[in-house]
This record gives sequence, C-alpha cells and structure tokens, in this order.
Amino acid sequence: METLDCAVIGAGVVGLAIARKLAMSGRDVVILEAEDAFGTHTSARNSEVIHAGIYYASGSMKAKLCVPGRQALYQYCAEHNVHHQRIGKVIVACDETELTGLKKYKAQAEANGVDDLRMLTSVELKEMEPAVRCVAGFLSPSTGIIDSHGLMLSYLGEAEDRGAMLALSSPVLGGRVESDGIVLEVGGKEPMTVKCRSVVISAGLKAPDVARSIAGIPAATIPPTYYAIGHYYTLTTKSPFNRLIYPVARPDWLGVHVTIDLGGRVKFGPDFEWIDRIDYQFDQRREVSFYKAIRHYFPALQDGTLQPGYTGIRPRITGPGEPVQDFTFHGEKEHGVKGLMTLYGIESPGLTSSLAIADYVADNL
Repeated sequence: METLDCAVIGAGVVGLAIARKLAMSGRDVVILEAEDAFGTHTSARNSEVIHAGIYYASGSMKAKLCVPGRQALYQYCAEHNVHHQRIGKVIVACDETELTGLKKYKAQAEANGVDDLRMLTSVELKEMEPAVRCVAGFLSPSTGIIDSHGLMLSYLGEAEDRGAMLALSSPVLGGRVESDGIVLEVGGKEPMTVKCRSVVISAGLKAPDVARSIAGIPAATIPPTYYAIGHYYTLTTKSPFNRLIYPVARPDWLGVHVTIDLGGRVKFGPDFEWIDRIDYQFDQRREVSFYKAIRHYFPALQDGTLQPGYTGIRPRITGPGEPVQDFTFHGEKEHGVKGLMTLYGIESPGLTSSLAIADYVADNL
C-alpha cells in the first residue's frame, strides 16, 4: 500500500486552489479526480462572475470569505494573466414594490464590508443602461467576470510547479480511518490503495457521498445531498447591456440575471429547480417563464432571440423549505478525525472565494 502525505479529492476550482495552497506550503499533494478532466461540474457550469459579496447573511462563511476572496482573486488574475474584467453590476428595482428589497441588499452589502456601492439616480440609470426598465438601482463596481477554465489552469500549473500531481479518472470508491492515517480505495484503470497523512474532501456535488464511503467518519456529521439545477439562456442578438444586471428577487417570477461573458455574449440565468440526481439535460419548457422574467426589466426582448445555453447544478446540503445553506467546513473538531477536512455545500460564491477558502482550509487542516 502506497503512502501519501496529502490527498485532495476533487479537481474543481476550489480543490485546485486548496492543492495549490498546500503545495506552496511544502506539502506533497496528490489531487484525485473522478472525471477524465478537471473542473467538469460546478466549476465549468456557472456564470463566471466575480461576486462583490452583497447578498450573504452577516457572519456567514460566505460573507466572511467572499470579500477577501474577491480582493485576492483580482490581484491573482492581474499577477498571473488570467483573463478577467471588472465590468461592474447594476442591481435594480423594477417597480415601487421592490424598493424595500433594494435597500435591504445595500444594507446587507455594507454590513459585509462591501464599501464601494453607489446609489444611482434615474438619469444615471438611463444613461448607463438604457435598455433596462427600473425605478431605482445601485452600482457594484467590484463585480466582475472571469475565465474560470483559465483560472483553474493557473491554479493547477502552480500546484504542479510545487510538486503536486493530478490523477484523473481516479474516483475514490471508499476508505477507512485508521490510527495513523486515512486509507483510500481509488478506482480507475489502475486501482490502488493509498494511506494518507491528511485528506481534503472537496468533491462538490459528490462530497457527502465520498465522506459516507469512508468508514470512521461519523455519519451524523455528514449532511444530506440535494441538487438544484439552474438553466442559462443566451441572447442571439448584440448585447444591449453594458454591465451585469441583477433585478431584486421576487417570489412571483424567476429572478434571472443578466451576465456577460468575456466574449461579449449575454446570458440570462440561472433559474432554480430541485432535482433528484445529477442530470444536466436542458428543459426547453423553461423558455416561456424566462421570457416573462426577463421582460420584467428588459421589455424590448424580442420573441425568438433566446436560445438554450447550458445548465449547472448547485451542491446543496439543505433542501426545500429549509434555511439557505452556508459554506460548511468540518475539521477534527466536528468529526473527530485527525488530518481530515471536508467541504460541503460549496456553491456560489465558491469561485470568487476560492483563494480565501484555500487559506482557511490550510490554516485548519
């Protein structure tokens, strides 16, 4: 049986950021990825937005990690030539009933340390985003967009430069906790059994399943698994927007956002629907509700100008009707297993927070 210093399970953007951090601190790291490429699930199927840190509950791990994560990410992108753009975002109230929600967003953002928001007059809104129908709004200049694949390539490159190794098509099938380490049964074309001094489970959608497969991790500490799918439609015409547009959420319509990728393509989404398994099939029946939601703030949207884009699935650990989840980190204090760190429910703003998450994991492993 081979002995390893540290195994990071999962080669999404967060797993790669953690592997990079651990390798740079002198650890010998092996990244175990079940798929035949890195970042094929949540990391490749998101809006590629660098979030400012506006919406997250005060004191939550999302709030604590998003702002420093965003600051670190902009610096990292500049220093490592990762393609990104600080495009900015306008959050809008489309009618008088949404003004209270708009004020709550701004107050929450300021409580989270987002200190650069600017209220916009109706004249400024019209000048900045003439295609948007709204009665009020504010600008978030720190919101941006990023090439997520390029970011992951950069993280991986730095990890490998410090000796880390990526093992693709290497699913963790099970394991057990022993007194002197954690044994992992790794599948693939060349199955192997390895004993690790430390293990980080950063497996995204499969994180609870991986934890449940390792004997010795108390079952009571492993959260349930839920999946929520989001659809993205793309606009076939030239972008009428200059920035990202986020309407105030309402219970009676899909709060689909305007995002713009680095190539200038407009994407609308995501919506939100609970599903019972990982299935990225696009449900084109969503089109009618998308047109209705988008016209709430973009009334000039023409019939026939939306086309199906892609879907993404959020790794959820709280289900329908339950409180909105937070990033969840379990170390020895939570599960009693020395050398083990498990990450659950790392959805948005996971990409934005990836460097801050990596620092947190390294400090607590």
